[in-house]
Amino acid sequence: MPAPQSPARRTVLRGAAALAGATGAGVTLAACSTATNSGAGTPTAPVDLGAAADVPVGGAKLYREEKLLISCPAEGQYKAFSAQCTHAGCVLDKIVEGQGNCPCHGSRFDVTTGKVLRGPASDPLPAVPVRAENGKLVAG
Repeated sequence: MPAPQSPARRTVLRGAAALAGATGAGVTLAACSTATNSGAGTPTAPVDLGAAADVPVGGAKLYREEKLLISCPAEGQYKAFSAQCTHAGCVLDKIVEGQGNCPCHGSRFDVTTGKVLRGPASDPLPAVPVRAENGKLVAG
């Protein structure tokens, strides 16, 4: 017959299981935290986005790699926003009917203002400085 486990070992095993569960819950909660995602995705140095003509007048373009959303409300005028959702930090995946879409939880943002059109995000996309130089867009 096997020897019974000592109380100390059972206590250690229960504590390890509780710690693993708490750690997993913390990771889950952190994934939806807005505290670390507000303003995320704003470039700290100028970013060359290529030809300004790539952003159509009256339209917008998503630069996923750079985590930027650029719109052109009128000829020669550009607006830029972080393309990182203010809810959980996911990068927007597409533009549909003038709305930037977050693939993680379904938030939608107006591509011309950054305003939240549908939650769970409650904060707008942060604006990013952008300018056209010699036919190219430079953000940041």
